[in-house]
This record gives sequence, C-alpha cells and structure tokens, in this order.
Amino acid sequence: MTETDARMPAAFTPAQLTPTSLGEVLRTLPPRPAALLRRRLTQGASLEACTTFYGVTEEALSIHLLREAQALTSALGGNARPPASPEEEEAWARQLSAALERDTTPVSPALVDTVALCKRLQSVGKEVEAHLVETERQEEASPKRRREELLRRLAVGLLLALAAYFYWTRPPDPAPPPRTLPSSR
Repeated sequence: MTETDARMPAAFTPAQLTPTSLGEVLRTLPPRPAALLRRRLTQGASLEACTTFYGVTEEALSIHLLREAQALTSALGGNARPPASPEEEEAWARQLSAALERDTTPVSPALVDTVALCKRLQSVGKEVEAHLVETERQEEASPKRRREELLRRLAVGLLLALAAYFYWTRPPDPAPPPRTLPSSR
C-alpha cells in the first residue's frame, strides 16, 4: 500500500451495511427524521401515502427526505455535501424521489452515495424494520423502562395529591363587602 492509498478515504459501500447496523444508525437519529426515513424507505410507503400521512406537498416531503437521507449518509461516512442553493436542493429532491421509484434515473454525482444508501434501505427494509420493532419491544420490557414508568406514575400521583391538598386547604374566599344603597336626599 502506498502513502497515497493510505490517505484515500475508503469507498462508501452501502451494500456492505447489515440490516442491524442500518437499524442502529436509524435509532441514533432524532425521532422525526428517523420516522420519515422508516416510513418512506424501510416500510415502503409511497411518496403519495407519505404526503397524505404528513399533510404536506410532495415537494416539501421530497426536500425533507433528501435532507434526512443526506444526514444518514453523512452519519455512515458517505459523501453528502449540502446543496449550494435552494434551486439545487429542489432539483436533488426531485432526482432522489425519481431514483427511488426507478432504477435507471440519472442523479447528480453528489447524490450517488445518498441514493445508494436509500436503495439499500429499501431493499432490506423488512429486516431493518423487524430489527427496530424487536429492539423497541426489548426496551419496553426492560427493567430500566419499567422502573422509569413506575417513577413517572409516582411523580404524577404526587403532583395530583399536592394539587388536591392545596385546593382543600386554601383559605376561604373573603366575604364581599356589604352593598350600600345610595342615599336619596
């Protein structure tokens, strides 16, 4: 290996990513972006179904999907440079949407890694989704989660008890001042 080869970054190959590793990376994303990527890519919902679900236009959803897919690509070490302008972002969003629907759609060189990752998520979507569901089920059944739930319920009960105590022990409302009738002279 030459010194030049040692400085070259490894090629980004989404095909080598396992469903488990993809699921774990999705879990590290904030909830909203992860939910969008799951619905569109791992669960296989169409663009129209997603726009109906989220109540947004296809253009807006495509832009959000592009942004979140690029964030995921960056998190996995792929090339995901941000678009230089809003017009470029809109064009890339259209390219990504078209590439997810058809395999032969040409895309910008800056989107190659993002498209490859999205297609990988689509191809192993069922396995990724199964891993995520199983992980969520295990977390819900964990002793830590049960302890957190118990403490949360105790805190709510304590707040309700304090509110009731303060309500019943408050001083009585002062009596209204007596009404005097105007004197007639």
